Order: sequence, then structure tokens, then C-alpha cells
Amino acid sequence: MPAAYMIVLIKITREDGWPEYRKQVSELFAQHGGRYLVRGGPVEVLEGSYDGRRLIVFEFPSMEVIRLVWNSPQYAEVKKLREGAGELDVWAVPGV
Repeated sequence: MPAAYMIVLIKITREDGWPEYRKQVSELFAQHGGRYLVRGGPVEVLEGSYDGRRLIVFEFPSMEVIRLVWNSPQYAEVKKLREGAGELDVWAVPGV
């Protein structure tokens, strides 16, 4: 089964809730075979621009698993921990 990737760009606007959100989302995603490939850190721009947001990349077993977790009641509860505390762009892409 080919892997799939969740790519997240985050701008934290309020620190409240983020530590617990990170802990719980890590545990939930791991239960579904998700794992971090990139978790922040410096970005080296080789071409184009970078807007300074934190970059996160998760690997999952498939697009179906990403959709299952993202739309789950469990994630809906975890997501409440960061509501109003940041701006996110989240994409899911299939691997090759």
C-alpha cells in the first residue's frame, strides 16, 4: 500500500492549548500509523519564498487513513484544544 502525506503550515497566534494539542494529536495519529517526518525546524529557502510558518509533515499508510483520522470524532475533540490559537493550512497528498 503506498504511503500518503499530511503537510501542515502553522502560524501560532496564542500558545494556550498547543502543548496538549501536540501531545494528543501525536498519540492519535500514531494509533493510525501516522508518524512525523518533519516537525518544525529551520527552513532553508533554495528558491522562491518562505513565509515563516512552522512546517510539519506526517506520513500515513494511505490517503484513506488520513481521511479517516481527520474526520474522526476523536480528532474533532483534539482539534478543540487549538481552536482560536492559530492559523493552519493542511494538505493531504498521495505518495508515489
